[in-house]
Amino acid sequence: MERNSSDEEEDHRNLIPQNDTRDNDLNLHRGNKLQSVRANGGGRSPRSPFQIDDIASRARNRWKISLNKRYVVGAVSLITLFLGVLFFFTDTRRFFSVDLSSFKLDPLTSRVKESELQALYLLRQQQLALVSLLNHTLEDQSANNFNSSNAIGSSLVIDNVKAALVKQILVNKEIEEVLLSPHRTGNDSVTGSGLDSISGSYYDDGRCRKVDQKKLLDRKTVEWNPRSDRFLFAICLSGQMSNHLICLEKHMFFAALLDRVLVIPSPKFDYQYDRVIDIDRINTCLGRTVVISFDEFKEVDKKNNAHIDRFICYFSSPQPCYVDEEHIKKLKGLGISIGGKLEAPWSEDIKKPTKRTSQEVMEKFKSDDGVIAIGDVFYADMEQDLVMQPGGPIKHKCKTLIEPSRLILVTAQRFIQTFLGKNFISLHLRRHGFLKFCNAKSPSCFYPIPQAADCISRMVERANAPVIYLSTDAAESETGLLQSLVVVDGKFIPLVKRPPRNSAEKWDSLLYRHGIEDDTQVDAMLDKTICAMSSVFIGASGSTFTEDILRLRKDWGTSSMCDEYLCRGEEPNFIAENE
Repeated sequence: MERNSSDEEEDHRNLIPQNDTRDNDLNLHRGNKLQSVRANGGGRSPRSPFQIDDIASRARNRWKISLNKRYVVGAVSLITLFLGVLFFFTDTRRFFSVDLSSFKLDPLTSRVKESELQALYLLRQQQLALVSLLNHTLEDQSANNFNSSNAIGSSLVIDNVKAALVKQILVNKEIEEVLLSPHRTGNDSVTGSGLDSISGSYYDDGRCRKVDQKKLLDRKTVEWNPRSDRFLFAICLSGQMSNHLICLEKHMFFAALLDRVLVIPSPKFDYQYDRVIDIDRINTCLGRTVVISFDEFKEVDKKNNAHIDRFICYFSSPQPCYVDEEHIKKLKGLGISIGGKLEAPWSEDIKKPTKRTSQEVMEKFKSDDGVIAIGDVFYADMEQDLVMQPGGPIKHKCKTLIEPSRLILVTAQRFIQTFLGKNFISLHLRRHGFLKFCNAKSPSCFYPIPQAADCISRMVERANAPVIYLSTDAAESETGLLQSLVVVDGKFIPLVKRPPRNSAEKWDSLLYRHGIEDDTQVDAMLDKTICAMSSVFIGASGSTFTEDILRLRKDWGTSSMCDEYLCRGEEPNFIAENE
């Protein structure tokens, strides 16, 4: 350890004045003694001033020697300390290098342990997936998820099972690779398993693949060649817009069976359909006039003064045609006269509809009258194998007859390009009024937000999608909680909703340019369209909004093997009591 100049200066300040004091005291003492001898007249001869100075000089030299010894001792101590520290660290390093070698972990052992932990995790995931597959398969066998025909449902179940089994085979292969990786050298790998060809056929890069429409049954359709002087007046009254669109699609089937032109209801009696769907496109898809608007009907049927000759009810209870006096007044207010009374050709209950065939409908509803009206057919259970097949039961050259208008379609595409991108999950989370509705069913379909978040997170992990489009009527308190809980691999998955109107954003310019940006039905159809274009769709069981999205996905060919209802196969982990 070296001393710096400041240390030496401090020593001098402390030591040198002290030596000077001692020298002065010594000289004073000797002077007093000499004077005493002289006064007594005896003793040795007095010393000369030279001698006295010599003594003082020798005294100072003695103190300098003492000071030098002090520095020497300090220097020796420092050198000894330095050598001791150097020896200590050298010896300690040698000690640790020898004795700690026995505690070093073998790299191979460490890698094996890590691989085993990974394998255990994968095995757990595989176990959960296989249990889920078993539950879903049994559920699908008892009732198809999307209310399609038995034949189509069986085909989807088989396809679903194949894809899921292949996924688990691939997971098994991954486990094998993980366990073997520490022992492998060079480029050797497991071969001869044939998994590459299997995964290429049934499993696409571990993601949720699209439903192969070619594997479904060949379409069995009916021709729609209506007589120009025969009309069917559609009556759709139950539920909201989604119910009415499904009802309208079934009315098209009735019109095709009965060789009639379908009359779209007036917006004064029903919804304004021409804002959300392209009516003229329906005629284009069939290459002939099969549907007309209410105003066109009034023009064509001038000679009859828009008279409904027969009003036939598909359902007789709990109320014929689902029509009350208020609806009759609205029809008459439009200048429509109704001949005869409401009639029902059979006894049919909305709560327990009977499965009917096309032949039965033709026999019961066939008429020579020019204009007939058929009451609400939304709940009609007829020819499900035809109605639920992709494209519907009617022969045409388009993917589907009822789809969003061109304005809404392009707006949805612009929104996806702006906020979502190609790979995204869409979620229809129905909450308003659904608590009581779901709890009346067994099992209930209303899930606590944390449980719903867990189901959604599992789907995100399975689909490998970075973002979720949220279509919901839930309050901000619920969606905010949901956003905080949807986490995969430590990352929050964004829940995207359509933002409020902003002039700086141009994705919705077509809507406000045509003055339909504030229409609630346009908003609803826009939500449906975005959901129908997603990679994977999670719907709300029991919601016709969800069912209409599934119809569009089926018809457009965007259905995924991962499409399902929220928390399918699970019951809510908490259910409130009835009132």
